[in-house]
Amino acid sequence: MSIWTRKLGIDLGTANTLVFLPGKGIVLNEPSVVAVSQQDNKILAVGLEAKNMIGKTPENIIAYRPMKDGVIADYRVTEAMLRYYMTKALGRFNIWRPEVMVSVPAGVTSTERRAVIEAAIKAGAKNAYVVKEPILAAIGAGIPIHEARGHMIVDIGGGTTDVAVISLGGIVASTSVKCAGNRIDAAIADYIKKTFNLAIGDKMAEDIKIQVGSAVPLEEELSMIIKGRDFITGLPRTAEVRTNEIVKSIAKELREMIKAIKDVLQETLPELSADIIDNGIIMTGGSSLLRNFPELVYRRTGVKAVLAKEPLYCVARGTGIALEHLDTYKKTVIAKR
Repeated sequence: MSIWTRKLGIDLGTANTLVFLPGKGIVLNEPSVVAVSQQDNKILAVGLEAKNMIGKTPENIIAYRPMKDGVIADYRVTEAMLRYYMTKALGRFNIWRPEVMVSVPAGVTSTERRAVIEAAIKAGAKNAYVVKEPILAAIGAGIPIHEARGHMIVDIGGGTTDVAVISLGGIVASTSVKCAGNRIDAAIADYIKKTFNLAIGDKMAEDIKIQVGSAVPLEEELSMIIKGRDFITGLPRTAEVRTNEIVKSIAKELREMIKAIKDVLQETLPELSADIIDNGIIMTGGSSLLRNFPELVYRRTGVKAVLAKEPLYCVARGTGIALEHLDTYKKTVIAKR
């Protein structure tokens, strides 16, 4: 790789955006959040700085996520966010326009794909390529995707759950459902509201999921103290939640994700199904880190599921590998000069 062409891989997620620099690895991992001031529509903060503002801003500042369910909901803000991340990853004095590869969910429409490419070009990329997330997740998880063997990958992020069967470098069967980490957080917040009459924020809901959440009930439950605002008195109050209550409260969301996996298994060719039984289902993405998720997948499908190494970074690592070997991955890449 010459100094003249810088390359960047971007895992543009609903919850987090990761940037991969070939030769250096993941150089940036920040929340996909932008804070905008309402009066002059100016962008005040991006990433971590903006996430810390969520739920704590005065009326004239809104902190929001420009990506909804893995696709661009707000074009202008996404472009600004991409520019910020590219500048931060390459350094301010970088004069070369980088080649950028961006991940998109398996179910995106061609319009949504074009929006991503255009946002990247406008943000300062020389060329932009988009590749479907499951393929990148598979490459990043170290799966030899070019073999004539079926591999099943389940990528569960913040906004979407992508399920795909990959063989010979392409997607044979896939589905993408808009039910993932964010929906689990919302279900937890809803449960706390109904059960304890407590209003909690997104951040608290996420903390509960990480600290005591599980995909299957546990014999030895974990518990944590939660803090929120009492709906009736309007005053701050604490309560205690346990793992198995949380398991119950997110059952509907988990069912939806399992259904996506089953749907793809049902449309998989018999020869590939045999391979999947041998290789197991590979789970990637941040939300697959929910305690005992692979165990739940195994119980519901009868196929063993394995968590990839560093599931959160698989897609980003995949973009980096695909960029370094562009000719090998040519046929899975959609490019725009």
